[in-house]
Parts: sequence; C-alpha cells; structure tokens
Amino acid sequence: MPDHVSAFSRSSAAMGMGAALLAMVTARAHALPPAAAVAPVAANVTAVSDPVRLPAPGHDTPDSFADLAARLLPAVVNVSTTEMVRPGDEDDDGDEGDSSPQIPNFPEGSPFEKFFHDFMNRQSTPNAPPRKMQALGSGFIIDPAGIVVTNNHVVRNAEQITVTLQDNTVLKAHLLGHDDRTDLAVLKVDSPKPLPAVPFGDSDHARVGDWVLAIGNPFGLSGTVTAGIISSRGRNIEQGPYDDFIQTDAPINKGNSGGPLFNLHGDVIGINTAIFSPSGGSIGIGFAIPSAEAQGIIAQLRQHGKVSRGWIGVRIQDVTQDIADGLGLKSAHGALIAGVEAKGPAAVAHLQTGDVIVTLDGKDIDGRALPRLVAQLPAGSVAHLGIVRHDHPMNVAITIGALPEEKTDKADGKPAQKTPASGSVAVAGLGFTVGAIDDIARQKYNMPEGQKGVVVTGVTDDSPAAERGLRNGDIITEVQQTAVNTPAELKHQIDLVRAQKRRTVLFLVQNSDGLRWVPFPLAESGAHSD
Repeated sequence: MPDHVSAFSRSSAAMGMGAALLAMVTARAHALPPAAAVAPVAANVTAVSDPVRLPAPGHDTPDSFADLAARLLPAVVNVSTTEMVRPGDEDDDGDEGDSSPQIPNFPEGSPFEKFFHDFMNRQSTPNAPPRKMQALGSGFIIDPAGIVVTNNHVVRNAEQITVTLQDNTVLKAHLLGHDDRTDLAVLKVDSPKPLPAVPFGDSDHARVGDWVLAIGNPFGLSGTVTAGIISSRGRNIEQGPYDDFIQTDAPINKGNSGGPLFNLHGDVIGINTAIFSPSGGSIGIGFAIPSAEAQGIIAQLRQHGKVSRGWIGVRIQDVTQDIADGLGLKSAHGALIAGVEAKGPAAVAHLQTGDVIVTLDGKDIDGRALPRLVAQLPAGSVAHLGIVRHDHPMNVAITIGALPEEKTDKADGKPAQKTPASGSVAVAGLGFTVGAIDDIARQKYNMPEGQKGVVVTGVTDDSPAAERGLRNGDIITEVQQTAVNTPAELKHQIDLVRAQKRRTVLFLVQNSDGLRWVPFPLAESGAHSD
C-alpha cells in the first residue's frame, strides 16, 4: 500500500512507557484497552426495524441525523482480536504494510536514537516471553442470525475474536471466511435472540456529493457517528488489482476499519477500509469498498469460506496517450495485452500480445477495470470481448476460467548496470543500449534456453529509458507488435515507425515482473553500433 495510505484498525496494546512513547512519536500504533473496558453508547435507541423520517427529496441539508443514527447504531459492533506474538514471529499490524514498527529519524548519537534502538532490541530478544497483542476494529451485522462483516486486516492472524454489541453484550465470534484481495471477512456469532441487522444498498447509484454516515469505533470509542459526503468514486489506492473505492470526507480513523458507510436511507453502500493520512489521523480522506463489489464476495465467504474469481489469463496495462499514438488508435482507451498465459482462456481464444481489449460484453472498459469485471464472472461462462488488432476491430468469444492460486515465488530482479556491454548497440535518443542474446548474455542474466529478443545492456541516467524503468537484463521481445531477435531488427522496426511519421514507438519489455508495453518518444536519428 502506498505511503500515507493505511488500513487503520490494527493497534498494539500498551507495552510500557517505551512503547507508549514510540506510539506517540510515530503516530502508527495506539495503546487500546480490552473490549470489555470500552464504554458503550447508551442502549436506549430505536429498533433497527422501526421506521425513520428521512429528509424529503430536494433538501440540501438534513435537519438532523439523530433518528437515522439511532436506528443504525445497534447493528454496528466492536470487533476485538487477541493474538500471541512469539519471538521471531513477524509482527505485521497491517497499518503500513511493514513487519515491524518504524524507528523515527533522530540525530545520530542523540539520547532518543539510543533509547529507541535499545527498546527495539529488547523487543526482539530471542528469549523474550510471548506477548499478547490486542486490536480493535469495527463491523456490522447483516443477518439477525449473527452474520458480521468486517475487514480481513482486522481479524488476520487472530487467535480469538470477540464482538461487542452496543448494549455491551460480548459474544465470541468465529471466522467463516476471508479474502485478502478485497480485504473482507465474514464472522459468525451465536446469540440467544435475533440481532439487529442492516441491509446493503446499491453503491452504483451513489453520487459524488451525496450525504453519508460512518459508524464505528475509532481509537476504541464505540458507537461513534460521523457525517460527510461522497468525495469521489472509483478511486485506485494501489491496494490490489480490484481497487474501486468510494472516497468520503466523513471523519474516520484507526479503529473504523470494517465499519459501515451508510446512505440516508440507512443502507450500507460501503465498508470503511483505509485512510490517506500523513499523521495517522483523519484529514478527511477515507476510502470504502463499494457494496456492489462487496456483496458478491461476502455471499461466497458465507457459503464457501473462500472466493472463486473469473480469469482469462492475460497481463494487461492501461492504454496511455503515448501508447495510443504508437498503435495508431484514435483515443487512449482500453486494456493493452502485454502477455498471454500459455494454455489459459485467452490463449485458447487466440488473443495475442498487442491486442487492445476495448469492450467486455458490450461495455467499454480500461486496463484498471478489466481485472475487476472479469473476476466477477463465474468460471465456465462465456464472455464477448471487443478488441482492436493492428487497427482492425474484432469480436472474440472467450470461456472464463477460474483464477489460479496466487503465486508467491518471484525471481529477484537483476541490479542495473550502467556500463554498456562490449558489442552493444546504442538506441540514439532513447538512452539505452541493446545486445544480442548469446551464451554469455544467458549466463550473465540467468536467461532460459531458447529466450528470444534482444537484451538491454546499459541505461543512461536521466534518459527516457531510465524514466520508464528500463534496467540492465530487461529483454525487448517486440517493437511495434513485431518480434525482434537482433539489434539490427530492432533498428529496422524503429526506422519503419519513423517512416510512418508516428511520434511514439512501442517496445514489449520482459523482466522478472513479466511483460509490459513501454512507449518511447521517437528521436531524430536511428541506432548505431558502438
């Protein structure tokens, strides 16, 4: 997750004055009391099923949110987790994507620097006893039988989960299922009586500027209600491949994770999940998973404990204006295929690297939306793709497959080297050199036998190649959707693009992260030998 964007419910329990000082300085961890010690909001509220008077259509501002809040509060719960952390275990609190608290930058040799280093060393002592970690988050009941929705990062690695209702009733919970990719989890609690529940609404009809309420337990303060508006839709915060967040300015903080975002009808249109904050507190930029995306995930977690997603087996990237210019497209629109999985659904449907997917079942798409929309399709169903191949529009039917388990092993990237190899060819104006793939190159860059293309042998600082992330050992397999296997072929393809008077040339680049299309502005002259 990017800097300053954090999931915000995981909070370490107090571990003495040293830990408290660390939390105060870093603004990352917050000491929280046990769930039973958190003072609940008074339980004298209107039942969830009671009708409530809502603002009449056309009112710019509601007179009050009191009736609505009273109706909704009983269905919002406190989720408390306990985890035993043993020496040597990774202590990933989920807030910042790091495995340990970060030490602030103090002047070298200062007392503060020594204090924090000594404190952290004591925490990592191999013979230190296991310590109990507690965390608080939020959740909401969607079924009177005791089904609770929260964030996955709230309950991840928890050994014990408890749910505290608004009337201070504490119930043990067990995990029905969780999904890492969307950060959702479903819990089940057993209650002797039906519990108050809230329904999902249609987030697709929520508009920027609509009023919303957020209810949760920021910093352990149960039953906190805040109001704001929808600030934006479709936000990508680089949390995963299915990002499509609702942005809101309703104040939400650490401890609000997993809590609901309501519209003025009392329907859940989002699950509060992350905030943007340099300080760790609310600055009015929060993010919620839309209900339209969450409902299908939650239904699968309730029924199967896991999520099955559709998959077509392509690596794609957005079509930027530079890429559109390189392909001769009229507009920067669609998802450009940078790689096709062998024997995957796309390979069976004869999709090719360089194809641009512009529609899915008749709906316009881009590179960011395609993975999310395909994931929602059931395996075995047939979808229809509109593609553009070498300036020609085509329609392709494709049978959706099931997304394979995520691969965790990935080859390490080779460090960049700035000195060009002997016999390399410089691509004038673009700032890099290439060479043929021979036995020496295969050994140096650990290439498989039969690898095709030309290898990048040097990258000039502050050049177009450096700006686009090109590195030594990267392999260029295609230029303008045509395979190249020698520096001379690469030069020839660039010359052809120049002859067509195009402003951009596209290289298909392969490295340890896979394949991607890289657009380069054309220089005045061609390549030459060193």
